[in-house]
Amino acid sequence: MAQTSVIHPPQRGFPDDEFETRTAKAQALMADHGLGALLLTTEPEVRYFTGFLTQFWQSPTRPWFVIVPAQGKPIAVIPQIGGECMGRTWIDDIRTWPSPTPEDEGISLLSEAIRDVMGETGSLGMMRGPETHLRMPQAHFDALMATLDGVVIQDCTDIVRGMRMVKSVREIEKISYVCDTVSGVFESLPKLIHTGMTDADIFRRFKMACLEAGADDAAYVVGALGQGGYGDIISPPAGRVAETGDVLILDTGCTFDGYFCDFDRNYAFGEADDAAHAAHDAVWRATETGFEVARPGTTCEELCAAMAAVMEEAGAMGNDVGRLGHGLGMQLTEWPSNRIGDKTVIEPNMVLTLEPGMTFAPGKVMVHEENIVIREDGAEWLTRRAPREMPVIS
Repeated sequence: MAQTSVIHPPQRGFPDDEFETRTAKAQALMADHGLGALLLTTEPEVRYFTGFLTQFWQSPTRPWFVIVPAQGKPIAVIPQIGGECMGRTWIDDIRTWPSPTPEDEGISLLSEAIRDVMGETGSLGMMRGPETHLRMPQAHFDALMATLDGVVIQDCTDIVRGMRMVKSVREIEKISYVCDTVSGVFESLPKLIHTGMTDADIFRRFKMACLEAGADDAAYVVGALGQGGYGDIISPPAGRVAETGDVLILDTGCTFDGYFCDFDRNYAFGEADDAAHAAHDAVWRATETGFEVARPGTTCEELCAAMAAVMEEAGAMGNDVGRLGHGLGMQLTEWPSNRIGDKTVIEPNMVLTLEPGMTFAPGKVMVHEENIVIREDGAEWLTRRAPREMPVIS
């Protein structure tokens, strides 16, 4: 399929009907599962149902709660410091307390709100599955449950997971924009960096270029620099100077309006040996295969196996990462995982990363990553396709 190129940034935020649609869908699924309400405590879920976007979540001091009732709009139970920001969303019922108040960190207020929508008994949905967390002290959760005698907690991970994996048109526009923006930075990188720079300077130059190009934040930038290849790809820069024969990988998750891109590019300084070039060609071809296989009805397991087969044929010595890509959206990594054992069926409007990686020599790996969206008739590139031959930096 043709690759989409986004020129102008999409409108920030979402109109109310986006949240109305999400809430109505959740409530229909809640009815199917016999749930009286959902209790959400984590940033992506709170934002997904309210539009509440703030970096204040980086502070662990205060908990934040949103209740999705069986009928009507969600209810926010949040610290007073967030009241004005939440008030600019579509939410009307915003209940606050003067946090931090460790002796009662919103628990009595939250308990009252849950009783208001559920009564004295029933099932309360909370996310308890893989890749979820509580984001409130366990002691406070125990105190909450002590006030909710007659209420049973039921796992609602599948409900929220299923909704968030399939993106709306507006969500895809935001992801597409940041993918396109950062693709341009990667393409210009050989003009921005050179042999003799430290990896710290390279990372810094790249981050600055992403922000100048239109990304809101370069929230995640990792990589590696090594002679003939690299090993560890998730560490911060170590101050190493780029030399002829080094191979550089930069992997980034930049954001626009709260939505991520997540892809990488590889470069050689001056020259790279034949083994590194061959490995780059192998992972490039693996993403090409993944792109062809990724279509509605294919499972993530099948997608993983198809990419792995290309690398095995090229002589891969293994892959220690455990998966060859994942979902993408409001988080850098989301459900599902492109791994053996993940039976998730790919659907239209899923946004995925294709991330084949292989050990091609002892202690040396090559990883390549692209971002795609699934359409009715197959995949569409969101990132601008990397060149098949590894670019060389002088």
